[in-house]
Amino acid sequence: MQPKAFIFDLDGVITDTAEFHYLAWKQIGAELGIEVDRELNERLKGVSRMESLERILAAASRPLSLSEGEKERWAAQKNAVYGQLIETIRPSDVLPGIEGLLKDIREANLLLALGSASRNAKFVLERLGLLSAFDYIVDAGQIRFGKPHPETFVNAAEHFGVPCEACIGVEDSEAGIEAINGAGMFSVGIGSPDSLRQAKYLVSDTSRLTLDGIMEAYRKNAV
Repeated sequence: MQPKAFIFDLDGVITDTAEFHYLAWKQIGAELGIEVDRELNERLKGVSRMESLERILAAASRPLSLSEGEKERWAAQKNAVYGQLIETIRPSDVLPGIEGLLKDIREANLLLALGSASRNAKFVLERLGLLSAFDYIVDAGQIRFGKPHPETFVNAAEHFGVPCEACIGVEDSEAGIEAINGAGMFSVGIGSPDSLRQAKYLVSDTSRLTLDGIMEAYRKNAV
């Protein structure tokens, strides 16, 4: 089977807004009396905002009892801080090699979707000048289960009307790779073999991503 669609994550794949997420969660953690360090932040990558908040609360030295309404307010406050930070994003912040890869995918007549846990995905793409590059953006607000659940990727495949095995997912987090594999898609990982060992094709950074390299790995995997 030939691939028919690519589904990209946003943070760490299209652009690197991970530092903005970290700074926003660090501020929220400080207000809650919880230290959000780099190690804890690693466990927040690729998961939803509410799940990230739950992981931060679980790291508290003393248990915090928050109502669902309070959790929603803290999550909304984090998003407000993050929203202020991403106002600075520009087209020059697209990660190396990504614009060329998207162009090659488009010229190969393959479909393109964005499958991100971020509710700010459309805004970020607009700031990057890449909104028109994608045929479909998965609405994180309509997804019941965040990554590592495969729903985000399955949603894109269903929208396109193509089988999951004809889709290629591109991620930089362990939760994202697990979601792609769980959907029965071909997983492309960007990062370290230590954390992305389940990726079916792995590169160290976005500059090493090429359509030819991905397609060759996809074909070998299908044999």
